Amino acid sequence: MNMVNRKKLLLLTLVIASVLALAAPVFAEGEEVEQEPVRDMAEAVRTAGLAMAAAITLLGAAFATAKVQAAVGAGGTGALAEKPEIFASILLLFAIPETMVLLGFVLAFMMTRM
Repeated sequence: MNMVNRKKLLLLTLVIASVLALAAPVFAEGEEVEQEPVRDMAEAVRTAGLAMAAAITLLGAAFATAKVQAAVGAGGTGALAEKPEIFASILLLFAIPETMVLLGFVLAFMMTRM
């Protein structure tokens, strides 16, 4: 399997897993109380659309963070080899992109609660 097919398969797997993970709480929201069945197709499509939007938001944030951290990690490793005293700066630069994933989680959570 070549590299392009592996990337496509990984992306597809992540999208499907994200949709399933984010759609489950939407459908299981009121389990302890008897829940009304879906009234019409529009409500079902809206719920599925919100789950897809939340999954895409989280997926985009995760990929952006991974790309930035890969660049910072590679550059930071080389810089630390030459100047060990800049460890705190490199650690801060490595931690800042994580806020994108946290914001992605917040947005996904807000979308599923609409």
